[in-house]
Amino acid sequence: MRRAVLTTTGASALIIALLALKPHQLSAPAGAAPRSPAASRPPAGASPGTPTRTGTFTGDPVDTQYGTVQVAATLHQGRITSVKVLRAPDRNGRDQEIAAYALPRLTREAIGAQSAHIDAVSGASYTSQGYVQSLQSALDQAHA
Repeated sequence: MRRAVLTTTGASALIIALLALKPHQLSAPAGAAPRSPAASRPPAGASPGTPTRTGTFTGDPVDTQYGTVQVAATLHQGRITSVKVLRAPDRNGRDQEIAAYALPRLTREAIGAQSAHIDAVSGASYTSQGYVQSLQSALDQAHA
């Protein structure tokens, strides 16, 4: 009888603890409009008085353990409209597979966030790190 009470109490406590956890915020699906806080935020590295620029800015090439990553960001009035990957790790089939999986996701995240402050793609941490660094250098050039 005591075991049944302890088991029931323990299971109840576990269920309550799990229900109290907050789920991770999911990113917007592809093609969805950016959330309003991101839309109203100034571009990365920009101060309130910084003029916004339009054009394509090429980021620095970033050497990673698996190869070089380099991107070019296109901005219109200070907002990221597209990111083109100029160089990505491609030494072997696995590098190409990871790049094909990770780079479009990183691009969608960057455009949605309107900055280089994005999460890495699981399984592509080096490529993600190189992408973020190259994108940040492109944005720094745009706001120089």
